[in-house]
Amino acid sequence: MPTDTFNNEVIVLLPKLRAYARALTRNHADSDDLVQDTLTKALRHHDRYTEGTKLKAWLFTIMRNTFYTSVKKRVRESPGAQDCVAGSVTVPPIHDTVIEYNEMLAAIDRLPTQYREMLILVVMLGESYENASAICDCAIGTVKSRVNRARMMVVQDMERSASMA
Repeated sequence: MPTDTFNNEVIVLLPKLRAYARALTRNHADSDDLVQDTLTKALRHHDRYTEGTKLKAWLFTIMRNTFYTSVKKRVRESPGAQDCVAGSVTVPPIHDTVIEYNEMLAAIDRLPTQYREMLILVVMLGESYENASAICDCAIGTVKSRVNRARMMVVQDMERSASMA
């Protein structure tokens, strides 16, 4: 694929890359870094991309692998306490919708990694089951069952939280 065509297709996919990075990192600055690392690797290894395959799946796979590598590295090189007071909210939100939204995000955050990842890819980012299976290198049936289980786990978690309140 000519470099100009490749670059133009990558530019079109930037919003989806940013959304996926934000979903993985849950931090604006880290998501920007992840997108930059992904694009750097993609441009450096442009010759490894097989023309005619899905560029989005190729880029998402690079991003996913980069993210998990950085998580493993961060765990190994953890500098100290993870409970920083600066990261906690001092005034809770008062609007019911914001509260429910935050509870839902917390429920999604508590999902096991494989379920959370599939839910984010398919439900939040709108990827097809086929693309999600290519990105995560697993069977389509696995994607479908993980999305279904993730949905059920989020609903159960939110119901449990509501009954405790």
